[in-house]
Amino acid sequence: MSKEKTENLDLPIYLFHQGTNYKVYELLGSHSGVKNGKKGIYFRVWAPHAEKVSVVGDFNGWNKDLTPMKRVSEGGVYEAFVTGLKRYDMYKYAVTNNGKTVFKSDPYAFHAETPPSTSSKIYDLSGYKWKDEEFLKNKTASYDKPMNIYEVHLGSWKKHEDGSYYSYKELKKELVPYVKKMGYTHVEFMPVSEYPFDGSWGYQVTGYYAVTSRYGTPREFMELVDEFHKNGIAVIADWVPAHFPKDAFGLYEFDGTCCYESDRWDRKENKGWGTRVFDWGKNEVRSFLVSNAIFWFEQYHIDGLRVDAVASMLYLDYDKKPGEWIPNEKGGNYNLEAIDFFQKLNAAVFERFPCALMIAEESTAFPMITKPADVGGLGFNFKWNMGWMNDVLSYMQCDPYFRGDNHNKLTFSMYYAFSENFILPISHDEVVHGKRSLLDKMPGEYDDKFANDRAFLGYMIAHPGKKLNFMGYEFGQFREWAYEEGLEFFMTKYPKHAALQQYVKYLNSVYKSYSPLYEIEDSWDGFEWISADERNNSIISFLRRDRSGKTLAVILNFSGLDFPKYRLGLPEGEYKMILNSDALRFGGKGAVRKSAYKTAKKRSHGREHSILLKLPRLTCMYLEKIK
Repeated sequence: MSKEKTENLDLPIYLFHQGTNYKVYELLGSHSGVKNGKKGIYFRVWAPHAEKVSVVGDFNGWNKDLTPMKRVSEGGVYEAFVTGLKRYDMYKYAVTNNGKTVFKSDPYAFHAETPPSTSSKIYDLSGYKWKDEEFLKNKTASYDKPMNIYEVHLGSWKKHEDGSYYSYKELKKELVPYVKKMGYTHVEFMPVSEYPFDGSWGYQVTGYYAVTSRYGTPREFMELVDEFHKNGIAVIADWVPAHFPKDAFGLYEFDGTCCYESDRWDRKENKGWGTRVFDWGKNEVRSFLVSNAIFWFEQYHIDGLRVDAVASMLYLDYDKKPGEWIPNEKGGNYNLEAIDFFQKLNAAVFERFPCALMIAEESTAFPMITKPADVGGLGFNFKWNMGWMNDVLSYMQCDPYFRGDNHNKLTFSMYYAFSENFILPISHDEVVHGKRSLLDKMPGEYDDKFANDRAFLGYMIAHPGKKLNFMGYEFGQFREWAYEEGLEFFMTKYPKHAALQQYVKYLNSVYKSYSPLYEIEDSWDGFEWISADERNNSIISFLRRDRSGKTLAVILNFSGLDFPKYRLGLPEGEYKMILNSDALRFGGKGAVRKSAYKTAKKRSHGREHSILLKLPRLTCMYLEKIK
């Protein structure tokens, strides 16, 4: 970001006000430069309705009268040049409107004080020597590749005995090898942009361009991402363009008016969350947000963004009662400005980063989330499948005796499985606020909880769609997630938990090793039911295929009954067992010893050939067709 001379700002300022400066972080914020032969820092900020703006810091005793900023655009960009500053020096903007002055952190700052302190810090992002050229060079689109995401809250994956956070440096040494050892392909960080309140988990952002200083410096975060790439693991960051908190030092009424937020009474606030809502139709806000998305790819080499709370942006009546919202110009409830914003956002990202992941967390049936804008879509390339998540978790929490009456919850997702590019999420949201951990959701006594969990995870891996699971599920943490505490890794000292961890590790390796499980996710070419309607037995079975015709058979018994002689209709041939969730090494009963099967000409499930196998209760099996 270093500037050796004062450049002509007319074009970048013009584009900013037009909503099309997608690298506005190179214009606004604090940047080193030279003026009149002297080195210093240029400060630039947008405050269109301010009466006056100044920059304050230790350098001037935080006196708002000593370093006034000059208005350099009719649209409200202010500038000042200050000499004698260095990295980590703190500053804010003193913004005055109607005689009232508020000290604001820099919306474009690259670094900030560690909360609860709120000042911005001077920081130059240039100079880091990335070592991920090979990883980036070999990156391709993810549609026909394995994607198994480990979602992480960096502040609570592990903690020190005194309750302090692991740093980016410590996470580099411990988190990276753990994720690699467990066989995940991607890691997803809950929001790492600067935020004031720990209890928001990062979803109420005050510093969109500042990686949180809780765990270290921007350079140390770069090193963490670089290390993941060095180990072949892609990095996804949670991104929050929907809303921001009402902290006085942040974006809230930045220039004394609704600057970043909408000024419309029905659109300015999300009352349920107690936050302000961005004005996505305002050009300068578009430049700010689209630039921010590109910034994470450009400056931190992240591989994808999971876009939070998309549904809240798409609907004018989201979480509102009648009389609390006004229909759009067409008389409907769609937020047309948000739709246009998403289309432009995704187009801008993919133009610059064709292999990026743009993932929508969208919980409704809004059409064509992952279709291109030129056919009326929003332009994302993946969407969380919240319907699948809600249905299968509801099913799994049923006592096996009652699962037959809920069989449709297990199979309904296949009616729409190929309507979007889906990710199957079991995220942080499903293991908090009394919802219980994934293992504890499972019915039954101790052993049955583990058996149910293993069967569920086997089903998840085999179901069409990419995968995401939240940290701690892999070893069966019983306590639901608490951001104030680290995960209970000590549980792996107990045999069942250690065995579950080994099961997940093996399941992850099977997923990556067998292309039928991931290659065709967008059509029925990769999926075929064997049996979808055995509701009385709570059994389902299906085939997964890749483009070459390689085939896996998947059978799941979600009932509480063993089937010692179950006949399964299959394409003629020979099969090898590659996964049995009931195996002793995974904490099961080890009831099935046979691993090789050859079909006989006996009709079953509408097929001419079949095999006979022992099918224990609460079990998932994968069979590979070898001949």
